[in-house]
Amino acid sequence: MKDKPYILLADDDPSISRLVQLYLEKEGFEVKTAARGDDALTLFRRLPPDLILLDVMLPGMDGWQVLKAVRKQSGIPIIMLTAKDETFDKVLGLELGADDYVTKPFEMKELMARVKAVLRRTQGPEEEKSDSLAFPGLTVSLSRYEVFYEGVKLDMPPKELEVLYFLASNPNQVFTRAQLLDQVWGFDFEGESRTVDVHIKRIRDKLTGCEKYGWMLHTVWGVGYKFEVS
Repeated sequence: MKDKPYILLADDDPSISRLVQLYLEKEGFEVKTAARGDDALTLFRRLPPDLILLDVMLPGMDGWQVLKAVRKQSGIPIIMLTAKDETFDKVLGLELGADDYVTKPFEMKELMARVKAVLRRTQGPEEEKSDSLAFPGLTVSLSRYEVFYEGVKLDMPPKELEVLYFLASNPNQVFTRAQLLDQVWGFDFEGESRTVDVHIKRIRDKLTGCEKYGWMLHTVWGVGYKFEVS
């Protein structure tokens, strides 16, 4: 068992990388750094960290490629670091499975606060993480990040699973897109975002015919979404 939370920092700017590392270590984290995307992926596979700080513009493999590769294997939290501040890039990061998004230049205190907030959400008390839900034909395990539908394990990325889990944990309750972003991603997203709609559509595509079991993901037009149970 690791004595300290372990963070993998991937950034090709040595001055930023060193400064962030110093702040993280001061806050009690163990830190490993990589200046290339492929090197970051190698470090991740060698010893999975508790959280990844991932710059978008990396040599070797860019941050998007690393994010997609990690998400094929793990739901560990990832915070994107980038100089880009366009809504499209934020939406892309969220849709690919990023947990948060920080644009450069950033204040170190803000970055440390975001790191701690993401870790609190993803590494809460074990009794909270062990929750699982069961409905006719459907089982969702948050602790194992597994979804079984009609006895078959689905290939469902972490954020899709978390959206489904959250809605199913609150049956027949309507949530707006802003509420879902806040509850699942854990921070306020500025600007128009399609990311919730995209995740809901992908989940629905994997749960075809679920109405026969007496439950479904229902759109409440002009408001948001709910997990409707008959």
